[in-house]
Amino acid sequence: MASIPQVAKVLRTVLTQVANRAARATGFVQRRSKLSGAKFVQTLVFGWLANPDAAYEELVQTAATLGVKITAQGLEQRFSEQAAQCVARVLQAAVGQVIAAAAVAIPLLQRFRAVYVDDSTQVQLPAVLAEVWAGSGGGARAADQTAALKLQVRLDLKRGQLSGPFLQAGRASDRTSPTQHTPLPAGSLRLADLGYFALEVLQRIGQQQAYWLTRLMAGTQLYTPQGQALDLLPCLASYGPSVVDLPVAVGAQQRLPARLVAVRVPQEVADRRRQALHADARRRGQAVSQERLGLADWTLLVTNVPAERLSAQEVLVVAGVRWQIELVFKLWKSAGHLAHSRSDKPWRVLCEVYAKLLGLLIQHWVLVTSLWTYPDRSARKAAQTLRKHALHLASAFVAGLAALSAALQVVQRTLAAGCRLNKRKKVPSTFQLLLALTEEHLA
Repeated sequence: MASIPQVAKVLRTVLTQVANRAARATGFVQRRSKLSGAKFVQTLVFGWLANPDAAYEELVQTAATLGVKITAQGLEQRFSEQAAQCVARVLQAAVGQVIAAAAVAIPLLQRFRAVYVDDSTQVQLPAVLAEVWAGSGGGARAADQTAALKLQVRLDLKRGQLSGPFLQAGRASDRTSPTQHTPLPAGSLRLADLGYFALEVLQRIGQQQAYWLTRLMAGTQLYTPQGQALDLLPCLASYGPSVVDLPVAVGAQQRLPARLVAVRVPQEVADRRRQALHADARRRGQAVSQERLGLADWTLLVTNVPAERLSAQEVLVVAGVRWQIELVFKLWKSAGHLAHSRSDKPWRVLCEVYAKLLGLLIQHWVLVTSLWTYPDRSARKAAQTLRKHALHLASAFVAGLAALSAALQVVQRTLAAGCRLNKRKKVPSTFQLLLALTEEHLA
């Protein structure tokens, strides 16, 4: 369990010692300068943490808070390829830190040693950066190239620990994510979308005595426990409106022992799915099989979690927990303006993305050490509060470790006093659904 003093010490190390070493190694700083690598990185991180749309004038004010006098023009001139490489190295060092809270008080999640969600998001970049981070579109000509940065993340929903963001080219497949090959502790559960669906990965997770829960990839062969191929659509139709929970073997080669949990979706959801299938088929110049159109009526999940650990209804709710990481990405992009820049200069844009990621990672660490044990926390409200304290943290940063720790403790008390989610009656939030299942189980 991480503490405020631990977070303060990590911040001092990463944003000072690591930043100065990175500046020298990349050539960003080649001689003594009032704007050292540490001060440059701190200026960007705290400046954009305070205001994601900060202009040069505001960043200069942040630099002054940190004890550096520089003009807006002088700061603008420091954005270079070497500057981007410097900030990227600091980000990489920050990603390697382990900051986690005590387990959140949701009994359903406590049935597992950890509950991991793997997912990714992309940030579009100026096309000229295609040689650094290649996007998924474009042709052979340089003028047709696109650039994008893919962020791979693993989030432990029990303790808030964030692994990543690991940086990849936008065109990289989710199946190549570093998280695909990171061992899981026995008794943990991994949730991931279809982009990560790979039978060999699921097999390896099972061999580690861990659990997986995922949607079923179209075209994946299912078998009965006796080894007979399962004709899925007629089998599901025989259950009518009931929730289906069947023992199956997954994959023609692997035959992974699992459960198929399926539930019919509302007609309007099925219709939207079929429209999407037809649109994708037209784009690819292919036809959609009748089986896939028929299966659009169902949400299909496969898992190796035994029924005595998770009932079919609990499987359906836990599968929805995966969307918590989408809320993290939404917070990064909507509140943190990760994908937005006031500039169109490539190296300034890339520096900004890296520095904002650093700030958002720090934001997550503060949230973890302040709010994670409360199941009804609001990351959006916490981010708004932290933004108000960003320059206070920058000022404390200059004063030393003890002052920074004290400033973070002020933030912690402020966050703990509020930032709670309001309960919703019509559309319950995730924490309400998880706690409701617990209450049903106890009843």
